[in-house]
Amino acid sequence: MSKGFNYSKWDNIELSDDEEDLHPNIDKESWFRMKHRSRVEREANDETEKKKLLADTSKANQRVKALEHELNKLVVIEDDDDDDDDDDDLDDREGLEAELEELKKANLARSEKLEAMEKNKKWNADNMCQVTEERTIINSKAAETNFTPTGYAKSKDEKTATKASPVAVASRDTTSTTTAKSTNANDKPKQQVEKKKVTAPKASPTAVGPKVQEPSSRSPSSSSMDTYHEFTVKYADIVEEFMHIQSLDRSKDFLMKQGDILLQENTSNYLLLASLEDEMNGYRSKMKLTCRQSQLISNITELAKSMQTHPGNVIIPFFQKLEQPTVLQGFHDGVDAFCQKIIKRSITKRAEMDEQEQEKVDLQDVPKEQRLGPGGLDPLEVIETLPVELQEAFESRDVEELKKVLMAMDPADAGRHMKRCIDSGLWVDGGGD
Repeated sequence: MSKGFNYSKWDNIELSDDEEDLHPNIDKESWFRMKHRSRVEREANDETEKKKLLADTSKANQRVKALEHELNKLVVIEDDDDDDDDDDDLDDREGLEAELEELKKANLARSEKLEAMEKNKKWNADNMCQVTEERTIINSKAAETNFTPTGYAKSKDEKTATKASPVAVASRDTTSTTTAKSTNANDKPKQQVEKKKVTAPKASPTAVGPKVQEPSSRSPSSSSMDTYHEFTVKYADIVEEFMHIQSLDRSKDFLMKQGDILLQENTSNYLLLASLEDEMNGYRSKMKLTCRQSQLISNITELAKSMQTHPGNVIIPFFQKLEQPTVLQGFHDGVDAFCQKIIKRSITKRAEMDEQEQEKVDLQDVPKEQRLGPGGLDPLEVIETLPVELQEAFESRDVEELKKVLMAMDPADAGRHMKRCIDSGLWVDGGGD
C-alpha cells in the first residue's frame, strides 16, 4: 500500500493574531501588527537567501561543466601521447579535479541548506495554499441597481417593489427622499424620559392632539416615518450591537456580515438620533463611539456614491485605506468635528425643549368653557373614558402608538372613540390628507 499523506507540516501553523504569547500590558492590535510585520520581513529575507543560493548553484554548475570538459580533453591528449607524459599536464589535471571536487561539495552544502529551509519553513495563511485554477463567474443579477443614488443600500422591501412594479419604484424613491429630510437631528430622541399630562399650547387650547388619519383611510404606500418605524422594529438590535463595537476590525467584520442592513439610510438616521440622545442624556463617551460608527457608515456610502456601486463592495477598500496613518488621522478628525456638531445641536435642542415646556399649560388650569372642543366635548372628560392603551398613547404623544392601538381595536369602537376625540379636540381630523 502507498504511504499516506504526511500532515505533520500543519502541526505548527504561525498566526499573527495568536494571543498565547501576548502580555496583558501590551496593546493587542499593535502586537498583532508587529508579529505580522516580523513574519513578512523574515519571509522576504528567506526568499532573498534562497535566490542567492540558487544563483550560486547555477554558476557553480556552469563551472562544473566547463571543468569536466577540460578534464575530458586532457584525458584524450594523454591517451594519444602516452610516451611523453608531461608533468605540467598532470598538475593541471589535479588542479582541475580539486576545483571540481570543491564545487560539488559547495553545491551539495547549498542543496542541503535549501532542503533544511523548506523543511523548517513556518506555515501561515499566506503560504499554506496556492491557486491552481481560476474562473470568472458572471452574476446574472449584476446589472440590477440595488443601491440608491445617495450611495446607501436598498432595503429588501425596496428591491421587491422594484421587481414588482415601476410605479412602486417611483413611490419608494419619493419615500426615501422624504425620510432623509424628516429624520434629521431636529427630531426628538427615540426615548422619552417621563410621561406628561395632556397639555395644550396657550394659543389654541382646543387643538391638543396631533393630526392623524383614520385607520380605514390609510394610504397603501408607507410614509417615511412608517418606513423608519418598521426598520427600527426589525433591525434595532443589530444596529445597537454595531453601535457598541469598539474595534475597527470587528466593525469591518460586522459590516461584511450585516451590510445589507447597516448600510441603509435608516441606519444612518438611527445612529444620528442615538448620538444626539446620548449627548442630551450626558453619555459623552457613548456618544463619541456612536458618532464614530455613524461616520463609518457615512464614509463608506460616500465612497460607494463616488464609485457608483453598492456600498458593500467598498467595505474592504475603505478599511484598507484606514490602515494608512494619514487617512486614519483624517477619519478621526472628521469624527471629532461631527461630535462637536452633535454637542452644539444638543444644546440647541435642550433649549427648544425647555421653551416648549414653558409654553405648555395644564388643561386642568383652563376653564371648562375654554377647553371645550369643536364638538362641544371636554377633552379631560373624554380622555378619562378612553381605554388605558389609548390614554397612554395620548400621554406619550406618539402618533405611531396611536395608530397601532386604533388598528388593534374593533373598527366600530375605534370609530366611536375617534369621533369623541375629534369633538373634544384631542385629535384633529386629517380630512383624508
